[in-house]
Amino acid sequence: MEWMSDDHARFRLSGGALRTQLLMAAAAVGAIVALALSWVFSWQVEQEDPVLVAREQARQQAFHAPAGSCLTWSEPDAADARTISCAEPHLFEVVGVVDISDKFPQGAPSPDLKLWRQIAQEHCSEPAEKYLGTKLDPFGKLTVGLLRPPEAKWAEGDRQLRCGVQWAGPGGELQPLTGPAKEQDQSMVWEPGTCLALMGKTVGDPVDCAGPHSYEIVATLDLKDRFEDGWPNQDDQQTWLDVECNKAADKYTGDADLDKKGLILGWDVREQESWAVGSTKVNCKVGAALEDGSGLAVVKGSVKKAEKTTTPSKPAEPAESATKKSGESGSGG
Repeated sequence: MEWMSDDHARFRLSGGALRTQLLMAAAAVGAIVALALSWVFSWQVEQEDPVLVAREQARQQAFHAPAGSCLTWSEPDAADARTISCAEPHLFEVVGVVDISDKFPQGAPSPDLKLWRQIAQEHCSEPAEKYLGTKLDPFGKLTVGLLRPPEAKWAEGDRQLRCGVQWAGPGGELQPLTGPAKEQDQSMVWEPGTCLALMGKTVGDPVDCAGPHSYEIVATLDLKDRFEDGWPNQDDQQTWLDVECNKAADKYTGDADLDKKGLILGWDVREQESWAVGSTKVNCKVGAALEDGSGLAVVKGSVKKAEKTTTPSKPAEPAESATKKSGESGSGG
């Protein structure tokens, strides 16, 4: 599957008020890019260094973890990968182990990036759905990924892969998941207050709202609150969201006039395939469009209503101290 951004085709601006639908594709480029994040554990460890030895052992344990194991790391190359409880924020959950030696016998060259993506889709999708007990939402937050053997092991004939599920942001960076994958709502939504980067003219991964960004998430709504009898067509979704997202935006921004700020209120819609696996939640979000309508423009700063701060009054003196001072004053008079 190849993905191309169709954000620019989803701008629907009403003539007068820009505060209308600004829709974006639910599919994320990260869902494809992340398939290539095949972490290779191949450090040369100096055996006399106990710290490096322990680190390598943890990493090897992560690479050989069984289904149901959750992994995380902080370094870009996953050099510090380790297994942790799935109740903690993690980046990868193992769903199964597959062997591809039937298609890649001894001596076969290591696959390139494009082929690794294909292998992940072909060999990890079924184990993932069996593990989850449901289909993967093709537009949802969970995507398949894999851990592959390092080049040296591949050359020796190792063809075992760890398939897993992960959450890749629209810019390709893995996002932390908390809790087992089986308990995850697959709806591609972000917490209110999240700002997403601007990549070219489309959306990237979460960034600080104070800096340049594309969207600020102002609310998460559940379409099932209105549509209880099954998937609503997208025109019906938009009609309802036009009302509810405006309400949510007013609350989030303190009734700010987005038009005067050159901003647009937008929202997601859900495909029927997503609805079928329980993905019914959507985001309301604020962004800005380029004048030619070809994509998103830079936004800086949050639209969230500033929290009122009050200077705390000087606390009253404890009764005991006040009595004591009163007594001292009396005795001196």
